[in-house]
Amino acid sequence: MAASALEKSLIAKANKEYAKKAQGYFKTGPGEYSEGDQFLGIRVPALRDAVKQQRNKITLNEIIDLLQSDWHEVRMFALLAMVDYFERGTNKEKKAAVSAYLKNKHRINNWDLVDCSAYKITGPWFFEKDRTPLDKLVKANHMWSRRIAVLSTFHYIRQNDLDDTYRYAQLLFNDPEDLMHKASGWMLREAGKRDIPRLMKFLHRHAPSMPRTMLRYAIEKLPIDKKKRLMGLE
Repeated sequence: MAASALEKSLIAKANKEYAKKAQGYFKTGPGEYSEGDQFLGIRVPALRDAVKQQRNKITLNEIIDLLQSDWHEVRMFALLAMVDYFERGTNKEKKAAVSAYLKNKHRINNWDLVDCSAYKITGPWFFEKDRTPLDKLVKANHMWSRRIAVLSTFHYIRQNDLDDTYRYAQLLFNDPEDLMHKASGWMLREAGKRDIPRLMKFLHRHAPSMPRTMLRYAIEKLPIDKKKRLMGLE
């Protein structure tokens, strides 16, 4: 099915009531992080089902075309399809998918779009390779590029490789975006599940200078007494 036909089939699944709720939840108003994004109101499980139906049919070029859509859920479908393409692909196909992902990162322009894809595409691809491209992304002016870098480390965490998670978090202490503090704090929390002494050492050293949002996310699973002590550090 051509990209245009796929997009039409997704538009046919639109739910106006859910779309209205999504537009509020994802902050699409003037000056908000997702200003102007348009929603169809299709839930993620339905998008995943649609990807399964197109497995072995959709091409990478069609996925890239769909990623240009103005509709949020069409871009989400494209990214879920790209993840599937990457995971089942040959090394050549994986490389092509990563290249397409990075070239079109300006279309991966909301936190859920990043979070469903980065740790499954750029994470595994760069795990045993030169990570300079991600090091550049974490310093980029584009917020979603920075989030791609941070979320890519989720894959590393699952392999017990925690260094970049801590390094990126520290680089982002002064990031102007609360969404980046949330992402970094979340990854620190996940890193703590693998090595709690290392997380505690990091927090005791840096809690006074960390953004409060990042700290709150990082300590979410800690005992109450430790939470209070860390939040009170000055």
